[in-house]
Amino acid sequence: MKSVKHITLFFVFAAMSLTFSSCDVIKKFLNTDLQDEDYIVGQLYADEYVKEQPIRPGSNGGVRPRPGTPGHTTGITLNDKDNPKLYSAIDSWYGTPYQYGGCTTSGVDCSCFVGNIFKSVYGVTLHRTANDIQKDMSKFISRDDLREGDVLFFTNSNGKVSHVGIYLKEDLFVHSSTSNGVSISSLENSYWKKHFYKGGRHKSVTTQY
Repeated sequence: MKSVKHITLFFVFAAMSLTFSSCDVIKKFLNTDLQDEDYIVGQLYADEYVKEQPIRPGSNGGVRPRPGTPGHTTGITLNDKDNPKLYSAIDSWYGTPYQYGGCTTSGVDCSCFVGNIFKSVYGVTLHRTANDIQKDMSKFISRDDLREGDVLFFTNSNGKVSHVGIYLKEDLFVHSSTSNGVSISSLENSYWKKHFYKGGRHKSVTTQY
């Protein structure tokens, strides 16, 4: 009978020891691996890798803008309603590789690209992250009401706003894509169509459309 009690006490103390040990491991994990809260939150709002073929307007026999004119790099032919300053700014970034946290022509993420375009074209300073750029918008609009210069907000699989781009026309938008860098995509693309959240319009952006 005494031996049974001894065995029972042994397992109780062993379980308690294991529990305390597990707590110590968890505490150590929380204090080390998860100490960078910005990184943890950043993963929730991170861009997802989207494999897609970039759209090259005018590449299938269409008329391309003359070399040196706005829109030549992207292949988008401008009309008298389009903002040439916007397309010139896009040309200077077009083809820049995607880089998370990057903010130069050597590598740029989606929010920095949009921020640079807005600063150079409209003289507007936006928040640094895709999610926070929502705070800069004067109003939010549906896809059917989009016009040139509107900011497009997309969610990732976590349901968080993780990606931004700038609407151009005819369902086309420019952004820094994870797979293609600064490029032109269509809202009819299955991923972008599914993850489109809303459009945002800044009060300083004017358009003739």
